[in-house]
Amino acid sequence: MRIIEQLESEVRSYVRSFPAVFDVAEGAFLYDEHGNRFIDFFAGAGTLNYGHNNPAITKAMIDYLSRNGIVHGLDKATVAKKNFLQKFHDTILVPRNLDYKVQFTGPTGTNAVETALKLARMVKRRSNIIAFTNGYHGLTMGALAVTGNDFYRDEHYGARVNADSMPYDGYFGPDINTIDYLRKFISDQSSGVDLPAAIIVETVQGEGGINIAGAEWLRQLEALCREYDILLIIDDIQMGNGRTGSFFSFEEAGIKPDMVTLSKSIGGGLPMALVLMRPELDQWKPGEHTGTFRGNNLAFVAATEALNYWDNGDFAEGVAYKGRIMEQLLGEIVGKHQELEIGLRGRGMVWGLDFGARPGFAGDVSREAFKNGLVIELAGAEDNVVKFLPSLTIDEETLREGMAIIDKVIGELQAQGAERRRGVSQ
Repeated sequence: MRIIEQLESEVRSYVRSFPAVFDVAEGAFLYDEHGNRFIDFFAGAGTLNYGHNNPAITKAMIDYLSRNGIVHGLDKATVAKKNFLQKFHDTILVPRNLDYKVQFTGPTGTNAVETALKLARMVKRRSNIIAFTNGYHGLTMGALAVTGNDFYRDEHYGARVNADSMPYDGYFGPDINTIDYLRKFISDQSSGVDLPAAIIVETVQGEGGINIAGAEWLRQLEALCREYDILLIIDDIQMGNGRTGSFFSFEEAGIKPDMVTLSKSIGGGLPMALVLMRPELDQWKPGEHTGTFRGNNLAFVAATEALNYWDNGDFAEGVAYKGRIMEQLLGEIVGKHQELEIGLRGRGMVWGLDFGARPGFAGDVSREAFKNGLVIELAGAEDNVVKFLPSLTIDEETLREGMAIIDKVIGELQAQGAERRRGVSQ
């Protein structure tokens, strides 16, 4: 660890939360250099939906490399790209009646967001973009402009150019429909909010604290976009690839976005990002938007293999089943510790315990969980939410073991707090 502290930038983050030198990973487990085992409820911030070193994906990559398959190809035609596009079309798009063109961007989610925003502005000849409170879309300049948390948006960056923020579903509580609020701003030519080229939204705000947009709210948002000729962009970078149960997180709402951004798990654990767009929006001139690593052929191979999980409905049913286990066990924890006033939110296999009533408690839970062999991160504007993001392939026994660690840690922290309070009162 000394060489990392000496040479790596102070910007490093997760290494501070999880102070171990990791060496080996398999499925839902991480092992440090001393062989200590950790259950992974972090999954690379949603990049490892199919687990660490998934054996089928690993074999496909090894076979490809063994025959000297092309790895870096810019946007040249390759067998690996052709196979991925065919598989994605046949397995994902056609069964869902979705007609999208695919654009490969740079390798990260923020590259996909930048591309979608740029294309929306070009097509609509309007510059403004509307995003939502607590949204997170990446940290390059365009994506940063539509990211909500001011921790990332220091005013020195000038990041709020050509972007407005509106209240997400439930922001003012359950009784206020924020689509009405949004409509008022858009329809009023004196509101100070320019008619946007696009509205970008996450159906579940992961980094924002596991905030859930209701299906009806999403349908109303889509209708609003159609009424005012605004493009609807769904950021499915973290919640796509099955995290909420269906491949796309917006399927439950029955909407069809104009554009969808995908990254993280779409590459089977390797860097890969893409934008899906309605065919008539594909108005780029050749080479008008490029990226050196938009042709990660090894990621195409991994992604093609990972999509085999979606050949039938079994995988989605497994996600739904394990999601119900998570909801049940977390509900029991909430009921057991009512004095903590814990909020519980989630869908599929993404859940959050909100300890907003006890500032700092979520951080204590994550820290103590790590000491007990569980890697789990925080979310929310104040790091007040413990965020459950296990791999979708985790087995039930390991899932329950990880949940038991959280239950144990919360109980111990509560007991320690009660002991301290008794000591003070005496």
